[in-house]
Amino acid sequence: MTCENGCRDGLEHSSQTWAARKQALTAESSSRWAGSITKATHDQWALSRRGQFVHIQVLEAGVRTIAHRLSLPLGEKGGKRVPGGYRTRQEWFAKTRRLHVLEGRLEREQADRDNGVVRVVRGGKKLVRARHNLEAAGLTETAWRERWEAARWFLAADGESGKRHGNETIRVTPDGEISIKLPAPLAEYANARHGRYVLVGRVRFRHRGSEWADRVAANRAVAYRIHYDVARGRWYLTASWQVPPAQTIPLTAALADGVIGVDTNDDHLAAWRLDTDGNPIGSPRRFFFDRSGTTTHRDAQVRHALTRLLNWAKTCGVKAIAIENLDFAADKTREKHGRKKHFRQLISGMPTGKLRARLTSMADQTGIAIIAVDPAYTSKWGAQHWQKPLTSNKRKTTRHDAAAVAIGRRAQGHPIRRRTAPPRTHQSDGYGHRTVQAESVAPGREGNRPRIPGPRTRSMPPGRGANAVDQNAQHRSGRSAEHEFRQQDSLPLSL
Repeated sequence: MTCENGCRDGLEHSSQTWAARKQALTAESSSRWAGSITKATHDQWALSRRGQFVHIQVLEAGVRTIAHRLSLPLGEKGGKRVPGGYRTRQEWFAKTRRLHVLEGRLEREQADRDNGVVRVVRGGKKLVRARHNLEAAGLTETAWRERWEAARWFLAADGESGKRHGNETIRVTPDGEISIKLPAPLAEYANARHGRYVLVGRVRFRHRGSEWADRVAANRAVAYRIHYDVARGRWYLTASWQVPPAQTIPLTAALADGVIGVDTNDDHLAAWRLDTDGNPIGSPRRFFFDRSGTTTHRDAQVRHALTRLLNWAKTCGVKAIAIENLDFAADKTREKHGRKKHFRQLISGMPTGKLRARLTSMADQTGIAIIAVDPAYTSKWGAQHWQKPLTSNKRKTTRHDAAAVAIGRRAQGHPIRRRTAPPRTHQSDGYGHRTVQAESVAPGREGNRPRIPGPRTRSMPPGRGANAVDQNAQHRSGRSAEHEFRQQDSLPLSL
């Protein structure tokens, strides 16, 4: 009822309408449970609104891409970031029909967005679709009904700081005892004082159990959710709490001990440690993860890879990790890469947003800063300037390793390309090997070379090198080039 009322409010949803729904539900249960129920339905409505906005963005990107490709002649080639025209007349005609379909969907979604209408299914759309095709889902009608009812059975309550053990509605003691504050109509079923019902079983948290125990002992807010798993035939209790925002530190302080550049790929993270001058140190590291299997397995694989990355950063003493700020929201549509099905599957499977968000939350606990850099041309320029110099007989540097170096240098503010030696005829040592170039502020950079004691190898008059620095004092016409202003151009970091 509350969810239907919340969806019915639409754009008129406010704290006043929320309070009115809570007051109407309080008469049937209690103020505490009414607040918990309305909060859960409001969060579901807000989640649906965010999903609706993302869906509209995807439809708009598809419409723009198809309209652009239809406006081009058949067979016209595209650029690096702009697709070309369609190859055949049949494909062009099929895309015109798809354009009308997408425009119709976009018009309906925008109308729902303007009116505040969302589609919320308690239990999930996946189970609803499975009901219409039970054979493909491998379920009977009775088994589906059990899962459908279990998906709608749950108890959730937000925590309150200052209350006993951080939650007054669903209370869990440090030794694992669970008690529920029953509403007034169900007070006769209480088996403890103050209208509470104590469950027989006890809980134990294996993941972050010490953090949960610290919060419970300090009476800090902890939210709980009780749900039933039909496949295992067990009830589960999930605890969650909000981590305070991390304090921002200056970029110079984060980069004081160097940085670790990380290149994100579909099956591994390529990382390389850089010193304060942007030079690679040691050997590159790779942290692999498997994207196959269930969602829980994929999340565990990503979390394990990030844990190993953070542990390596702590071992190296580095306080910053640089990672690309990737976003494939506009590139996942088949309109932009229609024939490149493998490429679309590749970028759709890369957990870029989830990986970046999880890395940020996990790094906050270890005191490591995360720096998001522009991903433009990091793989291309890294392979061009760093892959060959870092390759040896004992180590083969890949494009991903070179991209990690480029990402780390960009986070430090250094140009990606390496400083190369001047031309052979311009080297001051006379066909010698000189790669170090003194900066304009280096003291004594225009001074004479120190006299090395020892026997002379050729006849030189005394004082021959006295005026070697002052080029204008020598017999040359015009002003010397060394006194002119020189500046080395750098490649653009983003286009």
